[in-house]
Amino acid sequence: MTESPWYVEAFRSDYRDVYSHRNLEAARSEVRWLTEDVLAGVSGRVLDDCCGFGRHSVALRERGIDALGIDLSFDLLASSGSLAEESKVAHELRGRLAQADMRRLPFRSGMFGAVVNLFTSFGYLGEKGDAQALSEMGRVLAPGGLLVMDLMNPSAIRRGLVPSSKEEREGVILEAERSLEDGGRRVVKSVRLTFPSGEVREWREDVRMFEPEEIQGRLAALGIAVERVAGDFTGRPFAAGDAERQIVVGRKA
Repeated sequence: MTESPWYVEAFRSDYRDVYSHRNLEAARSEVRWLTEDVLAGVSGRVLDDCCGFGRHSVALRERGIDALGIDLSFDLLASSGSLAEESKVAHELRGRLAQADMRRLPFRSGMFGAVVNLFTSFGYLGEKGDAQALSEMGRVLAPGGLLVMDLMNPSAIRRGLVPSSKEEREGVILEAERSLEDGGRRVVKSVRLTFPSGEVREWREDVRMFEPEEIQGRLAALGIAVERVAGDFTGRPFAAGDAERQIVVGRKA
């Protein structure tokens, strides 16, 4: 049998144990910036592209925004029910989260006033697949609509890469080994989770990083002009040397 791609194996339900700090509370803070401070603000019908378990979709809907989400991981989508314990609007996501491949979005062209792609959800699919995914974001975006991509800052990653780490989170031991490949363009991480029961799960992540001028050039080719690049979700201006993130905000012509 053909081995599944890493991004299928990685994003199982226990992925949330690794990134437990990526929760609804954090999403609310990030969405506040997206809706209030990002240029004219994300509004209209919004696609949460690679939504995981839907935390940003919920945070958007709490602000009255018509958000829909897609993700390839059925496990993460199925765990979205846990959000009902934290938000009164979580039930509104019923029928608005769908399993889909970002390379083939199941929506008509120009359907969304904004598309958001958050928490390093781009750069997984190889050169051809990444190009297809980016093209699809542009296709479903309405003229004048905003695209927001939350990417790694390659310079900061290369400078501060921690080769190995081990920590315990709520009884789960998380071990990670990290390296750079492809001339420093890709960051590769081997992850090992050991659960209190003794069960072990391992996977390997492999994410392509994009320099600011590179992602801006690719978006320009799709008719999307970058209007702002922020270094974090407070809107701090991007500086390649020390920015925490590379949050690219583009507008479709």
